[in-house]
Amino acid sequence: MIKSIISRPEVIWFIFGLVLFFLELLVPGFVIFFFGVGAWVTAILCLVANPGINLQFIVFGVTSVLSLLALRKILQKKFFYSEDNLSERVEDEFTGREALALTDISPDKKGKVEFKGTTWQAESESTISEGQTVVVSGKENVTLIVKPKI
Repeated sequence: MIKSIISRPEVIWFIFGLVLFFLELLVPGFVIFFFGVGAWVTAILCLVANPGINLQFIVFGVTSVLSLLALRKILQKKFFYSEDNLSERVEDEFTGREALALTDISPDKKGKVEFKGTTWQAESESTISEGQTVVVSGKENVTLIVKPKI
């Protein structure tokens, strides 16, 4: 019984598409996903009709490439950060949030703050005492720019 189910082309295409979707999680680039889409479209075609193997490969290739060309940029903008807006989103995640000074910080001495349960290097144009609540005003690489909370 299992052998007869596995030998059906729609099951083979479905499993192949599923494997491609899982591979997309391991390989960066957001390309393999669309070949998984092509495999699933081919599986649906095999479920409703009985195409020959040549037509199956043509449908797989055409739908994979068309979905890649038509949808990749749209889905990347919707679900993934683009290089253009990544820094803005990171700044929004930090800017205006409160942190706790773990060490003294002054204009000539960097210190450390606790922010979101993690210790960060911090610098400030003001003098900040250990234990004081600060507000994040920016971020430069792995260093938070902070100011005293008013």
